Amino acid sequence: MSSGGKQMDSTCQSSCVKLYLCSNPEDSVVERRALRESGFPKLREHCRHTWGLDFSVIDPFESSDRSRWPDENTRQQLIKECRDSSSGPFLLALVGHQYGAACLPAQVEVSEFQLLLQQSQRGGISTQKLERLYQRDENTIPPSYCLRPPHRAPCRPQYITVFVNQAGINKEEWSMMKAKEDELMRIIQTTVSLCVHNNVMTPERGHTYYRSALDADLRFALDERHDHETIGRCLVYVNKVVNAERETERGRIHSQSEASDLRFTPSDQHYLSELSDSLLPGLIASRWIQLYTTTTECDRRYGYTSARRRGYAESLCQQVCSDLMGLIDSLNPSETWNQTQLGDALTRDWAEQEELCDSLARLYDVIRPEEEEIRAYVKQGDQQCPLVVVGGPCTGKTVLLAHCAQQMRSWLPHSDPVVITYFYNPQQMLSPTNLLSSLCYQIENRYHSDSSSKKGPSIQLATTTDCHGCITDPKDPSSSCSPTSALDSQREPTTSEHVSDFKLNHCTKQSPAPRETCPGIINPDIRASELRERLSSLLSCLPSPKQPLLLNLSGLDQIENKFVCLQIIESFPSPLPPGVKLFLTVSSNRTHLLQAIKRHYQGVSERESGYVCVRLGSANRKECVKLLASLLSGSGRRITSGQQALVNQALSSCCLTLYARLLHVHTLLWFSDSDVTSSSLPDGIHASISAFLHHLEMKHGSSVVARAVSYLTLSRTGLTEVELGDLLSGDNEVLSEHVQQGQSSSASVSVPQIDVERLLSDLRRFLIRRTSAGSPVLLWASRHFKLVVAKRYLSTQEARREIHSEMTDYFSGRWACGNAKALLDNLTCRPSKAKMNIYIDRQPFIFTCSSKNSGRVNLRKIVELPYHLQQSGRWEELERGLLMSLQFHQAMVRAGRLGELVAMLEDSRSQIVFRERRLLAGTLKASACLLKSVPLQLPVVMETSLLSYLELIPELQGYVREIRRERSERGSGLGVLICPAPSSVPPIQCLKCETKTQSVSVVEAAVTECGIVTEITDNGSAWIWKGPGCDVVKVSLSCERKELEFTGVKSSGRSVLLSTRCNKCFLWDVTGSEMFLEVKDPLKTQSEPNSSQQTAKKVEGFVACQKQIYMWWRDESFVSVFNVSSDSVTRLQCQSSVTCLVCSSNGFYVFCGLDDGTVSIFDTVFGSLLCSSSNSNHRAVTVIIISEDGGEMACVDRTGNLTLWDVASKTRPPRLVKERFTGGKSNDVLNTDYSDEIDMLLVCQSNQVTLLDARDWELWDQFLAPKGRAFAQAVLSKGGHLFLASFEACALVLVWRVSSGECVLSLEANQQPHALLKTASDVICLSPDGCLTVWDSEMIDAAGAAQKLGRGVKEVVVEETGECFYATDGSVTVWRWSLETGSPHANFLHDGPVEKLCLSADSIHLVTLSAGDIYIWKTETSQNILRIKGSRATDIMITPNNKFGVSISRQGLSQVWKLANGRVVCSIHLYLSNAKVSPESTFLIGLHQGDLLAASLWSGSISKRFSCVESSDHVVAFQSISEHPDLVVVIAASGAVYTWKVANQTVCRHFQLPYTFQCQPEDIPMSSDGRYALLSTDNNTINLLDLSQVRLYSFKADGPVIKACMDESGCFAAYISLETTCVCELRVRPVLTVVRLADGERVGSVSLSKNPSTLLVCKQQCVHVGFEDGSLSVYSVSDVMFDREELVRCRENITGDVMRCPFERAPVRWLPLRTPNVIWP
Repeated sequence: MSSGGKQMDSTCQSSCVKLYLCSNPEDSVVERRALRESGFPKLREHCRHTWGLDFSVIDPFESSDRSRWPDENTRQQLIKECRDSSSGPFLLALVGHQYGAACLPAQVEVSEFQLLLQQSQRGGISTQKLERLYQRDENTIPPSYCLRPPHRAPCRPQYITVFVNQAGINKEEWSMMKAKEDELMRIIQTTVSLCVHNNVMTPERGHTYYRSALDADLRFALDERHDHETIGRCLVYVNKVVNAERETERGRIHSQSEASDLRFTPSDQHYLSELSDSLLPGLIASRWIQLYTTTTECDRRYGYTSARRRGYAESLCQQVCSDLMGLIDSLNPSETWNQTQLGDALTRDWAEQEELCDSLARLYDVIRPEEEEIRAYVKQGDQQCPLVVVGGPCTGKTVLLAHCAQQMRSWLPHSDPVVITYFYNPQQMLSPTNLLSSLCYQIENRYHSDSSSKKGPSIQLATTTDCHGCITDPKDPSSSCSPTSALDSQREPTTSEHVSDFKLNHCTKQSPAPRETCPGIINPDIRASELRERLSSLLSCLPSPKQPLLLNLSGLDQIENKFVCLQIIESFPSPLPPGVKLFLTVSSNRTHLLQAIKRHYQGVSERESGYVCVRLGSANRKECVKLLASLLSGSGRRITSGQQALVNQALSSCCLTLYARLLHVHTLLWFSDSDVTSSSLPDGIHASISAFLHHLEMKHGSSVVARAVSYLTLSRTGLTEVELGDLLSGDNEVLSEHVQQGQSSSASVSVPQIDVERLLSDLRRFLIRRTSAGSPVLLWASRHFKLVVAKRYLSTQEARREIHSEMTDYFSGRWACGNAKALLDNLTCRPSKAKMNIYIDRQPFIFTCSSKNSGRVNLRKIVELPYHLQQSGRWEELERGLLMSLQFHQAMVRAGRLGELVAMLEDSRSQIVFRERRLLAGTLKASACLLKSVPLQLPVVMETSLLSYLELIPELQGYVREIRRERSERGSGLGVLICPAPSSVPPIQCLKCETKTQSVSVVEAAVTECGIVTEITDNGSAWIWKGPGCDVVKVSLSCERKELEFTGVKSSGRSVLLSTRCNKCFLWDVTGSEMFLEVKDPLKTQSEPNSSQQTAKKVEGFVACQKQIYMWWRDESFVSVFNVSSDSVTRLQCQSSVTCLVCSSNGFYVFCGLDDGTVSIFDTVFGSLLCSSSNSNHRAVTVIIISEDGGEMACVDRTGNLTLWDVASKTRPPRLVKERFTGGKSNDVLNTDYSDEIDMLLVCQSNQVTLLDARDWELWDQFLAPKGRAFAQAVLSKGGHLFLASFEACALVLVWRVSSGECVLSLEANQQPHALLKTASDVICLSPDGCLTVWDSEMIDAAGAAQKLGRGVKEVVVEETGECFYATDGSVTVWRWSLETGSPHANFLHDGPVEKLCLSADSIHLVTLSAGDIYIWKTETSQNILRIKGSRATDIMITPNNKFGVSISRQGLSQVWKLANGRVVCSIHLYLSNAKVSPESTFLIGLHQGDLLAASLWSGSISKRFSCVESSDHVVAFQSISEHPDLVVVIAASGAVYTWKVANQTVCRHFQLPYTFQCQPEDIPMSSDGRYALLSTDNNTINLLDLSQVRLYSFKADGPVIKACMDESGCFAAYISLETTCVCELRVRPVLTVVRLADGERVGSVSLSKNPSTLLVCKQQCVHVGFEDGSLSVYSVSDVMFDREELVRCRENITGDVMRCPFERAPVRWLPLRTPNVIWP
């Protein structure tokens, strides 16, 4: 029998389905075991993956040890907990054929117990056993007789051992004691029967002594006082067994029952029948319980056998799973809970802070007088300094502030205050940027919202996982950006609506203006200084007297980094703006924070401290006594007057509310006759916590307590109850303790959930529940519990790492899905024979959901796992595993934690896969806005961006393979086979010096050959950056107790020379220790060292060679030679000012370039001048290059003129070999860059960049600056194939390819570059404010070497196999690309621009049309076999049979000719527009004067004609059907649709198109079977015709459609639309979308970074996109492109080209025939 339940109509706020399993323990062992092993794991997975809910089952009798079974009071507490907190059903009851035994009552009221004693004596029953069993306790409310130990409460076996040892009882006697309990229960029941018989006790009260645990639990759970809490939330399964006992056993039981004389004792069968036949069916209507009754009839000879029981258990599991899933699904969270879309990290943080404030405020138990001081400060309007609550540990500062925050609105009834609270948790390891971002976000949104006076977003626990991660439609308006938070710093201004590819004139870009961004996206490059300015601006502009801002910050004093504390305090303006109140809590021992507040606000108020100080001391003792009494009363307890005196004495020494709460748990253990003294109560908070933990160890076991509190202490944000239970159930120490306590070592072991629940029940007094990462977690209410736990259990680093490692394994899912975990024996530390028998759920990053296109982010994993990996020291797993995982990236992006993900990837503490992580971070930052709006675009965005660097960084191949594997498993999406040539390269590092103010600018910078950058700012500071992964650090040098101020820096080789304002110079060898050597200054004046007359001399440069340092100064005509070994200084005197210097490799000679154009050569050994040379124009020498092998010296003067000298003989004057002058206007040389590896010299002038070949010193090439622009600096790339240049008033660094002269890349800097610096591996852009932007040189080379056509792609044709395709840009070249390599491998050259190209169906011949000539190429050999002249063709095509070609001419004859030799077969006299060859290769069909004509390809005559019926109508479009070669679909201008059978000229009119669906007057893409036809694109709509069903339908795009096409098979259509991917963008992006024609579903989409020019879908279902800049990309539809994926995998394994330079992989150039070999008349 089954009775259905009704859906619960009350809302649930939990995120866990918590079931209490009610059963008779002796009669349900098999059923409960079956449910634990097979039923409950399925339900748990269903809850987590479908609804984002946890699932937990409390079976009070799970343990096989009866001593662990809870008493009735504990069971009732567990039932109440499940009823109150379960998100859905809370009770699962199993009623079998056995009723079960009653248990001894834990306590009996004094009056009733005395009644029992009195009736026993009257009935002649001895009361001695009863009196020994119970003791009177006046501390209970009301006074009662309680069971004596060890009967009193369920205890851990080790606690029992302690008790029996103390009492002198051994374990055998303990077993005998348990056996006597049944006898005692019978005595009590006999006495109760007498009481009922004598009418001194009601039958209803008497029944309570007979009811079993099953009956008592069911009645309590279904109590009528909780109707609204039980409706529709209970499932009960009754199994009635007929003939359960065998005949012999049944006869024995019957005879025993007849012999019994207990005529007043109801039988178990009576109670069982009343329960199953009366009570439960009667509750179906009132409680809407789901009741299932099964009758099992057994063979009376055998009874209820084990096989029958197992069969019932299996069917029960299936039924329970089905029923519970249905009941949980019926409580659909998306309908019953109010979903608040907390779609980003900042919004979630806001809501969680609000909720935490409510939780802390509820701990305000004792009214504090300091509350009035805070209230007075709130009401005062003239205070412009903060209020600081100062107090000692545990005084309740945070609780007081949380309580006051709740009251502040009521304190200001005539205004609409905005109250914001933020409780800092140091364990979350948040940076100042996170805190400031959260404050800015909350302030801006609270003031800009319509109801700012209301509280922030609320958290609905049942839907949080959905709202941060559930994305059902990437284009759903609900997922678009909400009002901006303006936390992003910069964006590129756009002048056109269409996305623009990079062109030279784009260097006019100025410094970017600030922009607004999507909420939740914190620009990963944002500085704390920018956030401080933003916060100051918000505080100054938004608050007002009518709407003041009350800002409450707590926990800042727990930040260990004093500099961070100072940064946060200085973020608030001083004085505070009117309408702003700032509240802080600071421990009295955190003097550094108090001093920081004092310094920042000193002088603001009349107070000496600079702030309003509220000192919080101990609470009032009387109030604490009242609190303790209230807590005891709530627990049904009290204490005697003598005990109260001891408590009062303890509170006198430590009068704190936390101490009162701790006294509560200690006094709960006292009985009225307990012998307590002053030593019974621990002194102080820490001692009380330690005693409390010791008590828990004795009660629950040392291991389970130690591990539980350790997990809670070391978790990052707290733990959910299910997580804590799972961790304990998988912990070796806890499991080993269970094995040692009596379970067989060969058996499977597990920790019963009831043990975890009982421990949590005791711990909850000192835990608070808050929402973190979308789940309700438990964490300590006071940080002092963490301190005690750390000292007691986590005193060593190894212990802490072990706990972190266990949590790492749990959150990574290491032991999920049946993975066996080795169980270690605590004594031997060796694997035990026991196996872990616990279901640990999988921990995917994204849970699958009920909707196939959505998923729920596992926020708990992405928050906790990285933290525990780091704290456990498992850096390899963190760096190579987690941070390189696509799934982790997807989860972080969907959860709105993009900024946090970028920060993890950019973390410089580890150098593991450094470049890979930085590339991923740069790609994410570049696409941050798109990913915020459409997070599902992450795989295709990353795949597109990373393909160009796979050969350079092979470690990323695994990441790309993960993308493709995920797409293949999903069964839909677009894969990237060939990505477009990159337009830019993401930087691998962006460094910002937070300590510099914006008014500081860089005056000079230098870089050493080993990559160390030194920069000098105008305030005299020096900063050093030691390379990728390092931060910028400040150099601090002092002289005579004064810090030196620096004026300049120079570098040479491995050395850096710093000059100061006091004319001191310091040399640093960067390869050695950080020791600075002072270089004696020969220019020091004769005045006193401290004289104000002393002027600083500018060091122009220095050269380090051997042990010598050569230095020269501006406008000085000598060179100082400093010997590092001897500290001696000599001079080399020149005839004019020194401008440059170079040393020979052996250090014997020095070449000095002078201001008058002279080069002086010195002998360094003797310091003598050997000879000199001078250029003809006597202009200053800028650079000298020595070729010692050739004995030559090349000099470039300041205007770029070159002179070459022969200096082979040092004894004779140099001989002039060559002199080269720059033509036109001569500008000064800005910089030079020489590469001896490739023998190339770059000379940069404002108007041009000149490249000289250093082998013969001839001009290599010359590049002019764009019109209206001037070069600022230029450097060569690492291999010399590219050069990079910066411009004046431009924030871009442009990259040119030397071989072709085209600009290939645009590198974006934050500001106009101050300098471009080059190291062996990187290119560094230094901005004027000292910020460094670092690009990897090899990545620049890889991106710059990417092949693309010279101009916009005009046409693409694909081979039959799809492995190769051909493209033209309208130039003289046709490119042949290979999908296998992803690059072009052949170029077909022509003598003129290519107008058309056509490929034969068998891909053997390629026919091109160029300047009137027709070229026929053999694709296999790439040779031009025919060149036909005289065709006058405007179009060409090849017949489907691959034998003939057709050339269409507008003015002459159209020719049909043979492909093999070019001979003309026939001529067609009429011009047919939009002509096509019929599928059978028999006709040329085209339009002529509104009619459709068919010309024979054999004779050229017009043999067929189609004309519209109405003379005013004409044909506008047609298409032949390849699978039906004799049919042509014809569409007239009027919208009429015909089919024309060409062979017999049969015409059939089908229907009339409506006006809105009429096709565009051009070719109609149609599927090969004729089913689908793409008629037109109208703005945002694509119109299609389904001929098979004679219907019209449309697809709606998210923007204007600019291109559309359809594949030949008719499976899908592809289109490109212009869409606004984010509301914060002012421009639109082209987006490629593929839709499935059968059902209209989107297969996938990808945002294109460039303007498309062509779109083609080949029959292999690849989408080819050509771009206006000449790039090409190919995308595959993943669910049908297995072969294409194989091609990509093959390409990943190619290693032959990896060692080759990418610039050497140029395609082979195939030349055409010089002259035509076929000439038509």
